[in-house]
Amino acid sequence: MYEKRTYREYFKGSKLTFFDVVVFETDLRIGAEKDLSSLAYKWVVEYRNQLEEYIKKDSLFLTSLVPTDPKGSYPYIIQKMCEAAKKAGVGPMAAVAGALSELVGLKLLEYSDEVIVENGGDLFVKADCVRKVGIYAGTSPLSGKLALEIQPGRTPVGICTSSGTVGHSLSFGKADAAVIISEDTFLADAVATATGNVVKDVSHIEKGIEFASGIEGVVGAVIIVGDKMGIWGDVKLTKWD
Repeated sequence: MYEKRTYREYFKGSKLTFFDVVVFETDLRIGAEKDLSSLAYKWVVEYRNQLEEYIKKDSLFLTSLVPTDPKGSYPYIIQKMCEAAKKAGVGPMAAVAGALSELVGLKLLEYSDEVIVENGGDLFVKADCVRKVGIYAGTSPLSGKLALEIQPGRTPVGICTSSGTVGHSLSFGKADAAVIISEDTFLADAVATATGNVVKDVSHIEKGIEFASGIEGVVGAVIIVGDKMGIWGDVKLTKWD
């Protein structure tokens, strides 16, 4: 069932044109120097087809909640999803939104020097100026108040969020937001899911931070539960305005 992504009402960015690309369950909001929706659509379809064709011969890839190894011949997207899932200790589909964000974003960078691809709270960002990425945390009093300040020299970067209280994605935790930053958007997505699973209540924020910070390739983490927050790593918070 489609859930309206109300947080997108806050999207803005100087010099960027924003447009949506929707292919079945994949629903992207993209910012670029010009409207590249037709190209983005082409690549979403291509990568979704690669996933669907692989799943036909390996259904465990779709359903497993633990890491799996790719079987037979497989495309790059499958390899990378499995690698990210193994590092995070989750099933490979935990990396699917980040995978599509990054792969589509990299293709669009051939036509635009700056690209932001958002896929259900999972972002690939390549910026040429300082950008703010707001943190949406459902009913938490901190939701909509804070943003990550992203320096252009630290991009491309993946910024992915998992929530046990917002959206339809599977989570075994109760974090309002578990935000993970990594140069690898596949990994950021998988670790966000795994970190969200760790945080059962406010007392588990520190446990979640310890988990995320122990995974190679993760450079920053923010966890929000209610009015409490934990922060680790290369994170600069600012006001979301």
